Amino acid sequence: MAWSPLWWIGTVFAQAKQKPVVIGWLQFGSREVNLPRFMAFKEGLAALGYKEGQQYVIEARWAYGRRERVRPLAEELAAMMPAVIVAAPNPTVAAAANAAPMTPIVQATGGDPVLAGLAKSLARPGGMVTGLSNVVSEISEKYLEFLIALTPRPQRVGVLGSSTRTAGGKALREAVLRSAEHHSVDARIEEATKPEDIEAAISGLAKQGVQALVVLPTQLLSAERGRIVKLALVHRWPVLGFSREWPESGAVLSYGVDVVASYRRAAYFVDRILKGAKPGDLPIEQPTKIELVVNMKAARELGVSVPQSILLRADRVIE
Repeated sequence: MAWSPLWWIGTVFAQAKQKPVVIGWLQFGSREVNLPRFMAFKEGLAALGYKEGQQYVIEARWAYGRRERVRPLAEELAAMMPAVIVAAPNPTVAAAANAAPMTPIVQATGGDPVLAGLAKSLARPGGMVTGLSNVVSEISEKYLEFLIALTPRPQRVGVLGSSTRTAGGKALREAVLRSAEHHSVDARIEEATKPEDIEAAISGLAKQGVQALVVLPTQLLSAERGRIVKLALVHRWPVLGFSREWPESGAVLSYGVDVVASYRRAAYFVDRILKGAKPGDLPIEQPTKIELVVNMKAARELGVSVPQSILLRADRVIE
């Protein structure tokens, strides 16, 4: 068939009229606290050549730390039939997968999706879920090591979690308890499953005489980090969190994945899926770099001495 300029003009016109693809966004935390992560994801898409409003639109849903909101929000997104859903952490990813079983899901951050039953393996997920895992149980074994290096050295440490009954939560708890036994530290664990539990959990740890606080990686606690640090400061506890956002909020230390970078990387998975890749064929990535961040201003205010060995190892020091 001879080439026709009318056919070319019609093709360009059709492409110009093509609707932007819908990307679902389901997050356990709040928009306000997690805005840097949201913006990092958009930056990742922009770096890959995507223009918001032209090639894609995001339908964002935030649970604001409420477990009971996750399922209905997932079902609301599923009804919109998005091309892909970006979700975090594991329980939120699971809710999205249950609500939209035929929709590709990208885990932006979270625990081991294999342990959570969301994938067959990291190398070949095999289903509709792919993305990034924070390997948090391995990282959490280092938390007490950093805290007990401080002067004065805490003998009894409080541990705050929010999902120690899940598979990932149990792994975190066991990792911390192993580390506590290894370092001869008395670890006391309290759980907050919703925002209003946090104050009671902190109060319970105070009654047990803890001298420092470790916060386990969950989106609920991340969303409430400002309040947690403020409550800990009342008791003059040095706080160790699981991402750089914690020292930025007044904690003394953090050790963990650069979560904002993980959200930026999530754009890569969305791009691959939009271009036809099957999520089950995309290997789930684990972080190649774990960062240590120190807030020296917070340490000085608490009368805590941070050893030179930690400062030399730190990726960032907040003065």
